[in-house]
Amino acid sequence: MGISHARAYKKLAGFEICGVVTRTLASSQSMVDELGPFAQFTDFDEAISVSKPDAVAICSYTETHHPFTLAALEAGCHVFVEKPLAENIDKAKEIAQKAKVAGRKVLVGYILRHHPSWIRFIEIAQGLGKPLVMRMNLNQQSKGDNWETHKSLINSTSPIVDCGVHYIDVMCQMTRSKPSRVHGISARLSDQIAEDSSNYGALHIQFEDGSCGWYEAGWGPMMSETAYFVKDVSGPKGCVSIVAGEESSVDSDDVDSHCRTNQLLFHSAELNEKGEFARPDEVLEMDDEPGHDDLCEREQAYFLKAIREDIDLTEHLEDAVNSLRIVLAADESSRLGQAIDL
Repeated sequence: MGISHARAYKKLAGFEICGVVTRTLASSQSMVDELGPFAQFTDFDEAISVSKPDAVAICSYTETHHPFTLAALEAGCHVFVEKPLAENIDKAKEIAQKAKVAGRKVLVGYILRHHPSWIRFIEIAQGLGKPLVMRMNLNQQSKGDNWETHKSLINSTSPIVDCGVHYIDVMCQMTRSKPSRVHGISARLSDQIAEDSSNYGALHIQFEDGSCGWYEAGWGPMMSETAYFVKDVSGPKGCVSIVAGEESSVDSDDVDSHCRTNQLLFHSAELNEKGEFARPDEVLEMDDEPGHDDLCEREQAYFLKAIREDIDLTEHLEDAVNSLRIVLAADESSRLGQAIDL
């Protein structure tokens, strides 16, 4: 995510990269070679002190989001921070409160909010009536470097938390209803991760308006690539689905495949006097289909717009805290073996 957002900053007029922080200088050299020159640091506080940035992009592991964001806000910086906002709800709330007190913008990396196809998907779902039944997943058959990254992520964030915040956020936008109950399950499918962690999880969520949703996520070389990409919503008036790319060369751990939509398929439940479907299914071609780096550019363009036009991000942060609260409750539910009332 760091290199994708850095490419966006390099492209966008209004941003200038003044430094990069990584755990070792060697790990940032390829970014500097591609986008530099700019200063390299291995200490976050030193980077803030020396480079004196106006804004900071935090694209590191989840457990660093809270301390880095607070330090950046304390230094008077605006902040872009990758999802999830923090590793627990209290820290997420503290970030939201600190942003308000500091009078600085904090934008969370909910990249699907900037994807034209997903925006349209949500709009159609909102017109299907109530209640809604929402089914979504993102399983990744990861190997090599991607599996190593997943194992590192699992140390602080389970799969249903890490990517689950995206899809729970989408469900909340679709229903515009208060979530009332969540039930999570999980499984440890590898002896390469800690005994008290999991690399597969699923959740079921109930909303006050009767809507319900299902989400699952799994990481690792053992995960199936059959039906790894499901994005489907049904309501009394019909259903809408994202039709994933058909390219056989696409791997489920390819980050571009996570954003690809290609088509939306809309089905109307309306029947005619003979009891047959009154309308044929409609395929909506998505001409404006950005790749992952293109989406990052749109996301950072909005970050710049929020700063320059003083857009109020209070509701955005409330949504980020809310979706995190739900997936963390699902994670807790999977450990307790019982549903949790929200």
